[in-house]
Amino acid sequence: MYKRKISLDLACGVHLTREVLAGKWKVGLLYYIAQGARRPGELQKKLPGATRRVVHLQLNELEAHELISKTVFAETPPRTEYHLAPLGESLLPVITHLGQWGEAHRAQLERVLATASSPADSGPLLPAR
Repeated sequence: MYKRKISLDLACGVHLTREVLAGKWKVGLLYYIAQGARRPGELQKKLPGATRRVVHLQLNELEAHELISKTVFAETPPRTEYHLAPLGESLLPVITHLGQWGEAHRAQLERVLATASSPADSGPLLPAR
């Protein structure tokens, strides 16, 4: 099992927030769950650069951090759905503001990202509005 080399800095809200949202796809996963995508396959389709394994790992981390809840239905084949937990719902205004900031600075951000991006980059996390 992974053992953290550097201890968490729990004294600062920014560090706490970064810790629970750290991961390339977590903000996108929260956004799409809020938009109604509930199944892991649906979520993976919304994030085409994300592998099934990474989506699964990050969903598990979001669940462990109590941002989402998982419902497993006793059916054949098994079905799993994710929903925002109250703590995750409280993040929606923050995610909305991040999206608005990105839109407000789109031209500059696209310019700087175009010069810094690599071919392995996989496009936007969230759709343009």
